Amino acid sequence: MAALRAIMKTTAARLSALYLILFAICAILLVFYMTSLSVHMLEAQTRDTINEDVQRLAAGYERGGLPLLVRVIEQRSRQPGANLYLIADPNGRILSGNVESLDPGVLSTNGWTERPFSYVRYGEGVGERPNRPTTGRVAEHRAIAVVLRLPNQLILLVGRDLGEPERFRLVVRRSLMFALGTMGLGALLIWFFVGRRALKRIDNISAASRRIMGGDLSGRLPVVGAGDEFDRLAENLNMMLGRIAELNEGLKQVSDNIAHDLKTPLTRLRNRAEAALAGKHSTAEYREAIESSITESDQLIRTFNAILMISRLEAGYSAESTVPIDLDTILHDVVELYEPVAEEMGVGLEAGVDGKHTITGNRELVGQALSNIVDNAIKYSAGSSEKAAVTVKAESVDGEVRLTVTDNGPGIPEDDHARATERFVRLEQSRSRPGSGLGLSLAKAVMKFHGGRLDLSSVEPGLRVSMAFPASKKAN
Repeated sequence: MAALRAIMKTTAARLSALYLILFAICAILLVFYMTSLSVHMLEAQTRDTINEDVQRLAAGYERGGLPLLVRVIEQRSRQPGANLYLIADPNGRILSGNVESLDPGVLSTNGWTERPFSYVRYGEGVGERPNRPTTGRVAEHRAIAVVLRLPNQLILLVGRDLGEPERFRLVVRRSLMFALGTMGLGALLIWFFVGRRALKRIDNISAASRRIMGGDLSGRLPVVGAGDEFDRLAENLNMMLGRIAELNEGLKQVSDNIAHDLKTPLTRLRNRAEAALAGKHSTAEYREAIESSITESDQLIRTFNAILMISRLEAGYSAESTVPIDLDTILHDVVELYEPVAEEMGVGLEAGVDGKHTITGNRELVGQALSNIVDNAIKYSAGSSEKAAVTVKAESVDGEVRLTVTDNGPGIPEDDHARATERFVRLEQSRSRPGSGLGLSLAKAVMKFHGGRLDLSSVEPGLRVSMAFPASKKAN
């Protein structure tokens, strides 16, 4: 009973019950309508049959008078069938026919009887028709008839038994009750088995949800593989949970990295301020201390801005707009910007383009990401060899548009490629160089925002970093 109440509290069960009730009402109305229509049709056919009999008897009466009419009625009365024939005197006493008795007042009617009447066939007793309802010791039937008065005041009744329409009505009603009972039983069984299974799945989802709300973000909602709406909902929620877990992990990493990597510049900034306040210094020394503090503060601001930008891009919401942009122009602008820096550090910087490349994106974000990659390539390839070189290239490969930066510096070991794109990660060979460890992380976030990817691959010697964008669809 408790399971049934629980099932009835679900929307699906309530809708099913409503549909079942509506279907049952429509089915009952339809069956009663069809039954009534069929019975009326049978009664109409019965009346037509009686009229035909009356016309034939009238024709025989005109030819041979009463003697021929009596002979014809006696002959037809002995034949099996549902037709009724009766001749009675003016007082209602039956003279001939296959009717032994009938309801009082029927023979006083002139024309069609107003309603079906009961009668007893001639010579029929108890036991001869066991399927008929009985009253006393004889079996009763129901019929309709037309009552005519002959010129000699005799009464002629011609009718037909209604047993066939009544049996048809009874069969239809029993079929209806059986169909409705079967349908109701089937509905209850479906509610019990299917509803209980649905409730069990909902309980499993609720239990998993409680564990997740308790702090277990690694938990997932169960998916049984049925492919129904529960599985689709669970899969979407699992994707959402995975995304939430990823963002929480990123937040934890950012918090840890800020605590470790930003502690050093903040400490250095405080020490400089404290050293400037200690003792007496010249104006130039004070000025130098303030300028170095401003420089350190600007670096911290840039770091925090980069962190905020990465967080917005990775979260999937940003105020940055996307439009069709020319990657070749961005490439040449970045190369032109870093040519003096590369020349000063003794690094050759080259640009290569194999055609015109257009994507849908944000010019500032793509330019910033490419600048970070080129800056890292120049910084780490400088001094690595006599002919340090960095090549920036735009090309179309396998339906993608790629911006590739290749250097011949020390490179990054294959095992560290994934770590190199994480926030604040600085590998051992880069510890002695300036930087915050956010360059590749920002580039990765920019590529995720554009629906592309950031690929790192080793070359001998050096490193290749590729920004792979999905190609823009041509306008019709």
